[in-house]
Amino acid sequence: MPKKRRSIFHGRRQAAEVIVECTGFYTSAEKSQAHLQAGARKVLISAPAGEMKTIVYNVNDDTLTPDDTIISVASCTTNCLAPMAKVLQDAFGINVGTMTTIHAYTGTQSLVDGPRGKDLRASRAAAENVIPHTTGAAKAIGLVIPALSG
Repeated sequence: MPKKRRSIFHGRRQAAEVIVECTGFYTSAEKSQAHLQAGARKVLISAPAGEMKTIVYNVNDDTLTPDDTIISVASCTTNCLAPMAKVLQDAFGINVGTMTTIHAYTGTQSLVDGPRGKDLRASRAAAENVIPHTTGAAKAIGLVIPALSG
């Protein structure tokens, strides 16, 4: 593993028991294995992490088992959407749904206008414009509430 991306506790005598992975570098089960190999017992990825077990507290945290070593705790948007969607799904059922989120700009967005490939919207200065964008929250909701998958 490159030195700049090493687990934060490599080389220490005492490894952390639980790593809350917020760096953005270990956003998959495969990459987060580095933390387990360095001595951690559990890893919580603070971002969507593909098709792995995804937990939102008070929605599906009852599915956690002692054998779960690496889990995703989804995104901030999914953590806002899932509790409300669960209540609506349990009480009435959801046939079709749509969601809109207003989000602050992120570190992956450009702060000045400039070329960004074929996506002209992504070329705009994030801090100066309202930029329509996609979100993975609608897909991630299916990982948290399987009845809403698809």
